[in-house]
Amino acid sequence: MKNLFDKDTYDEILQRLNTLDPQSQRQWGKMDVAQMLAHCKEAFKVPLSDKKMPRIFLGLLLGWTMKSKLYNEDPWKRNLPTAPNFIIKDQRDFNKEKSELSSMIEQFHQLGPDKVGRFPHPFFGTLTPEQWGKSMYKHLDHHLNQFGV
Repeated sequence: MKNLFDKDTYDEILQRLNTLDPQSQRQWGKMDVAQMLAHCKEAFKVPLSDKKMPRIFLGLLLGWTMKSKLYNEDPWKRNLPTAPNFIIKDQRDFNKEKSELSSMIEQFHQLGPDKVGRFPHPFFGTLTPEQWGKSMYKHLDHHLNQFGV
């Protein structure tokens, strides 16, 4: 699995992100392209947070059983359930969302494995730096594929 801390992988993700435009059409799911970008921003708030987030009870019970799916080689299935705070239903400005997500990806990459993901994931628990890098890549890859890039 590729790792977002790797320079070539980071460059690839930004290149793919830059091929999106406001008319990019989803191949599955409900979000439009601007909502997808906002959704991905919400995901980056977890490893970039400087505050510990509360663990979700269901995650304490089941998170460990699904954790490896975040970063293993198997592609994510389409239309997986999403935590309510990651669901974006309102209209978003494409250019703003794209710019802010690009900045968050850059921040994640530049901070590096020693300075991101300092706290456990609210659902999946403690992740190693390698697992953070792979899982954040895999999430972006999943949603870029959703929009054909």
